[in-house]
Amino acid sequence: MRVPEDLILVGYVSGAYGIHGWVRIRPYSSEADALMSAKTWWLDKPDMHDVYRMEVKIHGEDVVARLVGVVGRDAAEALKGATVKISRSHFPPLPDGEFYWLDLIGLSVENLQGESLGVVRDLMDNGAHPILRVAAADIPDTELAKHERLIPFVDSFVKEVDQKGKKVLVDWGLDF
Repeated sequence: MRVPEDLILVGYVSGAYGIHGWVRIRPYSSEADALMSAKTWWLDKPDMHDVYRMEVKIHGEDVVARLVGVVGRDAAEALKGATVKISRSHFPPLPDGEFYWLDLIGLSVENLQGESLGVVRDLMDNGAHPILRVAAADIPDTELAKHERLIPFVDSFVKEVDQKGKKVLVDWGLDF
């Protein structure tokens, strides 16, 4: 099978689960919707290949799954460290007003006064809500923490997300 061009990294295999070949996945998102809904996952160990998941369930902060062709604890342990990717086309649809973080990265950010604040470079979660990490596109990732604006992704600050127009409108001053 040809490797899809729209693969998104969603987690990694942290080890085996039980003795029957189930694997334990540590998701990169607190919501594991994509892992739970996609039937085909892509693993990079020993090389990039697709696997069909037969069963999947949440187990604490992890996801555990039974994969076709992975039989016994040793086979599951052999996958430890493998990254897990899913085709973006297999992500479940979201209700209006909700967004996958990856869809916000790269959008330009402008305030209500029409001033450019930069682009969404990344997001982080502070436990209460997501936070946009906004900086100029030409700032190297190594310098991001020195130059970024941290804008809470809540209705009182984020007024509009226009994915087609590739823009986020915020109530945030240049001096914040």
